[in-house]
Amino acid sequence: MGERSRKNELKVFLSDDERFILEEKWKLSGLPNISSFIRQLIVYGFVYDVNYDGLKEYCRQLSAIGNNLNQIVRRCQKTGNVYEEDIKEIKSLMEKTWRTQECMLSKQPLENQ
Repeated sequence: MGERSRKNELKVFLSDDERFILEEKWKLSGLPNISSFIRQLIVYGFVYDVNYDGLKEYCRQLSAIGNNLNQIVRRCQKTGNVYEEDIKEIKSLMEKTWRTQECMLSKQPLENQ
């Protein structure tokens, strides 16, 4: 095996409670080991896990909105006409897009808190 890139060992003494807290926070971080977790804390000052589960629904909604817009465009291209109903539907879809975007952004962690 090659030579280690990290040569400086750190030995820290913890109480049982501190060790428990460290292990629980490490497990929640999703990082592969405690060493990675501690390095992340040292370099970045924090570790947090961002849950992207909501993105699936968000992407589904955006896809549905895109499909609706495409249907309107195809209808306009086929007939050569733009109908007032189509304009209203486009405005409605754009409003829904903005509401969806605002909802997703409100769930994201804010920087510099």
